[in-house]
Amino acid sequence: MLHRYLFSLLLIFVTLQLSAADKLKGYIYDNNNEPVIGANIYWETSRKGATSNGDGFFEIELTDKHEHLIVTFTGYVTQSIHVHDTDEELKIILEEDTQLLDELVISRRSPGTVTQRDALLQTQRVTRGEIHRAACCNLGESFETNPSVDVAYSDAATGAKQIKLLGLSGTYVQMLTENYPNFRGVASPFGMDYIPGAWMEGIYISKGTSSVKNGYEALAGQINVEYKKPQTMDKFSLNLFGSDALRMEANADASIHLNEGLTTAVFAHYSNDTQSHDRNEDGFLDYPKTRQLNLMNRWNHEVGKYVAQYGVRYVNEEREGGQDKTHMTIDDPYTISLATNRGEFYTKQAYVFRADELAESAALIASGSVHDQQSRYDRTLYDVTQQNLYLSLLYEKDFSHMHNLSTGLSLNHDGFDEQLDNNSLNRDETVLGGYVQYAFNLQNKFILQGGVRADHSSRYGFFITPRLHLKYNPAEWIHLRGSLGKGFRTANVLAENNYLLASSRRIEIADRLDQEEAWNAGVNATLYIPAGGREITLTGEWYHTRFLNQVVVDVDSDPHAIRFYNLDGGRSYSNSAQVELSYPFFTGFTFTAAYRYTRSMSDYRNEATGESRFLSKPLLNDYKGLVTASYQTPLRKWQFDLTGQFNGGGRMPTPDSSNPLWEERFDPFTVVNGQITRYFRNFSLYLGAENLFDFRQANPIIDAANPRSGDFDATMVWGPVHGRKIYAGLRYNIPRY
Repeated sequence: MLHRYLFSLLLIFVTLQLSAADKLKGYIYDNNNEPVIGANIYWETSRKGATSNGDGFFEIELTDKHEHLIVTFTGYVTQSIHVHDTDEELKIILEEDTQLLDELVISRRSPGTVTQRDALLQTQRVTRGEIHRAACCNLGESFETNPSVDVAYSDAATGAKQIKLLGLSGTYVQMLTENYPNFRGVASPFGMDYIPGAWMEGIYISKGTSSVKNGYEALAGQINVEYKKPQTMDKFSLNLFGSDALRMEANADASIHLNEGLTTAVFAHYSNDTQSHDRNEDGFLDYPKTRQLNLMNRWNHEVGKYVAQYGVRYVNEEREGGQDKTHMTIDDPYTISLATNRGEFYTKQAYVFRADELAESAALIASGSVHDQQSRYDRTLYDVTQQNLYLSLLYEKDFSHMHNLSTGLSLNHDGFDEQLDNNSLNRDETVLGGYVQYAFNLQNKFILQGGVRADHSSRYGFFITPRLHLKYNPAEWIHLRGSLGKGFRTANVLAENNYLLASSRRIEIADRLDQEEAWNAGVNATLYIPAGGREITLTGEWYHTRFLNQVVVDVDSDPHAIRFYNLDGGRSYSNSAQVELSYPFFTGFTFTAAYRYTRSMSDYRNEATGESRFLSKPLLNDYKGLVTASYQTPLRKWQFDLTGQFNGGGRMPTPDSSNPLWEERFDPFTVVNGQITRYFRNFSLYLGAENLFDFRQANPIIDAANPRSGDFDATMVWGPVHGRKIYAGLRYNIPRY
């Protein structure tokens, strides 16, 4: 009996040893020697795979074939490793992918917003980990923990949201998806709601003028959204969300690897927020009832040195705002309705001539969209259909480690079929241009990039866009950046501001509005200071934007009108200064504090009197402070997130002197958000609260009791229009490896 027992123990021991011998083990770390959690490790041909755990550790079954080991993690350069000794434990260091915005880039899940250390442009990467720190049902809700970008409601009736960056409205921020321009014109007021948070791999935010590769716009900065990639995303993921306001959302996506070179993914989103809410009892819905269906399919094809991507997308959305017909009887209610249908396609075709240290490649990017919006603002009809086509041909070559040249051609066409009541505002614009850009790199300590574009607009003729970027590292822990550049933009005043129709103000549009033109200059210093075995990241920046010409949106010269006219030699500028500090005080804990001061001024001209006043721009916070903290317990079981936004006061539009219905300024206010997440093997549960202390702007709608009076205005929004929201959700995934 004893012999059998000893034999059994010996057999188990030998079996375990043989099993262990059949596996390769190792650890995955990043540049800072921190473990990389969730990296994909697989054999190149057999595709047997594994993922790294909370310590960066992995083990993978050995293969009988002679294969390279592939290690991938989004946001890092893919490693292909020849394993010489399978008995030796590996230590693999992943290098960060720094080809931001200029390449087809993706982002990874990490515990916060990451400042790109090696990027030439001052760029922040909002990782999937950061996106998951809040409810983040869409792009517009992804910046709650970001100190640089503000997102707020544009009015209290339609639910339109507006980004603000460097003290300028979102129309001066170039929006990109997958590195091509998107959500321009009529899509800009509601476009952030068209990007579900569950679809995003990461968000890249760059301030100031960007590379001339991406066009002549981006006067204030650039935001690029990268979707999940078919070749790296999970096999299947599901996100379910619900709030105490009975807002329900569902997101699902799945990827299929048809063969080694062909992958595809499908994405689906449905949201329903159709309950009536009127907490301030002014007779109007606090925010509109909405229903949205959003579908996308994308493909990735790789054959040798040729890479291709394709994608199609469809969005259907219905919005209904105005007076609350559910809780009160109104014979002839004031209502607002918007019905939107949007279709998109895109393709990227790239050929890599050389993929070694001296790269050389050519690429073609093509995208198109049709956006149809049928809307009614009470008795005012506004219907618009915008058709967009974008083409970009790019060539890039490294002549040496020090010299890089890129050049290309682009074409952008916008066609508007626009009707305001019985007035036709149809127009077309085609812009054909080319660029050349040179980069000088001295051992990554000093980088200079200069570029120039020449474009021809069918409406405005020829114009030249020069841009310059510098980066200097006097020491390993000091990174200095500077930028100077020009930008141009065509203002589509009604398409981009149609939410302003939610008022009784007259719409006055000057004839022959000129192209907007501005210079932007900025400096940035980022310090990486060792402290307590960890690293403090301290960033300071200043940006100045000065308009040579601007289409002024004037709600000051007449309290009963909205006027659009050219600056015509007047003054308009914006200054933005920000300081930000991040430090991981202990394992699993991250902390960020930031403060931003903004001063944005413009001339406002009264046509009746000829008088001009130089005023700060209305409904803009003078400052913003942000403190955000996140703690993740060992073994990644629980995560606790808390964010405080400290918003400064600001100037209101000038009220009617004979009958002032609002104050000249609004006061500072604070908004606090929190969330708790419980992680399991393949799913997580989260519970959170937005606007924890229930702060609301008291009366966002002026003269709500008389919506057809000359004083009615739903566009005087400076703070939250809804109070505290409690939400909960589930995230589930089936990993690829």
